[in-house]
Amino acid sequence: MGSGELRYEIAQNAYIKLILHALKHKAAAVNGILLGRHSDRGEAVEVLDAVPLFHSHLGLLPNLEISLLLIEEYYGSKGMSIVGYFHANERYDDTELGGVARNIGDHIFRYFPQAAVVLLDNKKLEALSNGRDRSPVMQLYTRDSSKNWKLVSPDGSNRLIAMEASANVVLLDYISSGKMQDVVDFDDHLDDITKDWLNPDLFK
Repeated sequence: MGSGELRYEIAQNAYIKLILHALKHKAAAVNGILLGRHSDRGEAVEVLDAVPLFHSHLGLLPNLEISLLLIEEYYGSKGMSIVGYFHANERYDDTELGGVARNIGDHIFRYFPQAAVVLLDNKKLEALSNGRDRSPVMQLYTRDSSKNWKLVSPDGSNRLIAMEASANVVLLDYISSGKMQDVVDFDDHLDDITKDWLNPDLFK
C-alpha cells in the first residue's frame, strides 16, 4: 500500500510532545521526528512516539545525522522506525512547507517510503481553546509519484488521526500549566548532555 491510501494515527503523547516543543520556542522554527510502525493490517502508519530535534540551525547536517543515528538505535531496539517528520515554521502566518522540511522529509522517505511530513497549523492551534475540534492541529503531507510533497486535502483530517479522542483536551491542559517549558530537544542535549532528549519525565 502506498502513502496515497494510508492513514496516519498519532498517539497522544507523541502529538502533545511535538506541539509543546513548538510552543516553547514560539519565535523560532522547530522540528521533530516521528517514530512508529505499520499497523498489524497494514492500512495505517502508527506514530507511537516523537523526538523533538532542534530550535536553531534546523538544516545543519552533522547535528541532524548524529541525532538520527541515536534515534534509530534507541527506537530500533523497541521495534519502532522513523516514519515521518514534524516541522513548525518560524512565522505564525507561514503555512508553506519550506525547503528544509522537504529535504529532511526526502531523507526519511529513502528509508521509509510511506513517510509523512506534518506541519503545525498555528491557526488551528489557536482555535483549539474556542472549540471542540478533535482533529490534530497539523497539516499532513505525503510524497506523490512525481516525488513532490503534497498537502493531503485542505485539512487532512480524514488521513491524520489522533489515536485518543481526548488528545486536544489534554494538550490544552498542559499548555495552561506551562508544561512546554519541560520539553528537551537535541539542541538542549548538545548544549548540556545531562538533559535527556527522550523526555522520560515529561508526562509523569
